[in-house]
Amino acid sequence: MEFSIVNIFGEYTGIILAGLGAALAVFLSGYGSSKGVGIAGESAAALCKEKPELYGQALVMQLLPATQGLYGFVVAVMIIIFSSVDMTAGQGWYFFMAGLPVAFGGYFSGPYQGRVSASGMQILAQRPENLSQAMTFSAMVETYAILGLVVSILMLVLKTF
Repeated sequence: MEFSIVNIFGEYTGIILAGLGAALAVFLSGYGSSKGVGIAGESAAALCKEKPELYGQALVMQLLPATQGLYGFVVAVMIIIFSSVDMTAGQGWYFFMAGLPVAFGGYFSGPYQGRVSASGMQILAQRPENLSQAMTFSAMVETYAILGLVVSILMLVLKTF
């Protein structure tokens, strides 16, 4: 007997694959965000120990890597909204693949953005008035998560079935 995923899940193969795409979009981008927020949070805590008056600025820097998880959530919600129980396996694969750009974009960029945000805490420690510079450095990493978000959204909105 030849292996086929359709043999395993039957008529629900499409919706299961779409669900997996949504789950990966949330899980991988959420993992990247949580890792990045954790990295930045360690530096923020160290900064606030020495200079508690910089709490608000440190919090802004810590929150920057959190956006990747939000991007994955948005794409997952879109996949769920556009999915239906009677979709074909091919359509399910398409939705699965549509979740991957934001999933991997967030998975890889989140920790790097956290590291850049952590380095930005050093800018705040020496020159708190230069918050915008620290944010700009961190936002440069964000660009690639945004590209993943845009590709995933375009795949979902411009589908032809």
